Amino acid sequence: MKPEWLEFLKDAGAEIENNQVVSFGNLNHEQHIIHSGLVICDLSHQGLISVDGEDAADFLQGQLTNDVRDVSEQHSQLSAYCTHKGRMLANFRVFKRDDSFYLRLPLSLLEPTLKRISMFILMSKVSIKNSSNALVRFGVSGAEADERLQGLISNLPKEVDDAVQSDGYTVIKVAGPHPRYEIYGELEPMQKLWSNLDVHAAPVGAGAWEMLDIQAGIPTIYAETSEAFVPQMTNMQVLNGVSFQKGCYTGQEVVARMQYLGKLKRRMFRVKVDTDDIVKPGDKLFNTDSSSAQGAGQIVSAQQDADGGYSALAVVNISDTESGHLQLHDENGPSLSVEGLPYTIEVKEK
Repeated sequence: MKPEWLEFLKDAGAEIENNQVVSFGNLNHEQHIIHSGLVICDLSHQGLISVDGEDAADFLQGQLTNDVRDVSEQHSQLSAYCTHKGRMLANFRVFKRDDSFYLRLPLSLLEPTLKRISMFILMSKVSIKNSSNALVRFGVSGAEADERLQGLISNLPKEVDDAVQSDGYTVIKVAGPHPRYEIYGELEPMQKLWSNLDVHAAPVGAGAWEMLDIQAGIPTIYAETSEAFVPQMTNMQVLNGVSFQKGCYTGQEVVARMQYLGKLKRRMFRVKVDTDDIVKPGDKLFNTDSSSAQGAGQIVSAQQDADGGYSALAVVNISDTESGHLQLHDENGPSLSVEGLPYTIEVKEK
C-alpha cells in the first residue's frame, strides 16, 4: 500500500492489517450498511500488475482466457490465467490506462502470477511489473452512487465492465446489487475524491466489498483455490470472462472442450453456511450421498453475513445441490443451503 495513502486511511479511522483495511471501527455496522447505504472501500488488498510495450496486447492475448483486443480505455473485462490443463491460476479484472494494461488481482497471488507469466515473455517487447503502488484505488457502491459521483466526476460509465477516463480518474462500472464502481487514480486526486464522498458515504473494510462480489456472483481465485477450477466451474463464461472465438491461449484446448463437448458436473452457486466459525476459501464441502471422489465441492469466497452465518460462493457438484444435505468440512459440520444467483446459467443437455 502506498505509504501516503496508508497514513491517509489511518487518519480516517481505518484499522489495517497486512495491507488490508479490516474495518473503520464498527464491523457489524459495515456488514449492514452495504445492503442499503452508500459505501466507499479501499481496494489496496487488490494488487496491480502492469503490462507495457508494443507487444503487450499480443502477449496477453496468448496468455489469458478473454479477448484482450476488446480492452480499451473505454472497456474493461474479467479474465483468467490458466495452466495447460485449463485450471485457473488466477483471475483478474483487466483494464487500460495511459497505454498500460493492468491486471487487478488479490495481493496473495500477485508475486506467483507475476513470476510465472514473466517466464513466457521470451523475445516479446513487453515489460511486466508489480505496479500496486502506482495507482490508488477504491470502490463506491450504493443506490446513490451515481448521484454522488456525478457531482464529483464529469463522466461515468453506463454499462457493467465499461470504463471512462475522466478528470484524471479511471472509473469502471462493475456488477453489484446496487450501482457499483472501481476508481483508480493518482494520490492527491484520490484523497480529495475520498474526502468528498466521505461526507455522504460510510467507509467499509475489504470484507464488505467481497460480500458485494458474493452477492453479484463474481468469483475471486485465492492462493487456496489456485489450480482448483476450470473457468466454467466458477461461471466465468457467464460473466464475460472467457472468449471462445479468440484462438489459442494457455489451457484453451481444455476450456474449449469443456464448453463444446463436455457436460459440466460442478459449477459455482451462492450458498449460506449456518455457522459463526470462520469460513475460508478452499474449505471442503461434504455430502453423505456424494458420488464424486473429489468430494461435494469447495468454497470459493466467504464473508460473515449481517443476519448471521456466512454468505459464500462455492463450486459444488450439481447433483449434490439437489440432495439438500450439504455440509461444511464433514458429516459433523454446519449445514449449507443453496441460494440464487443474479444471473441465469444455460444448462447444456447431453
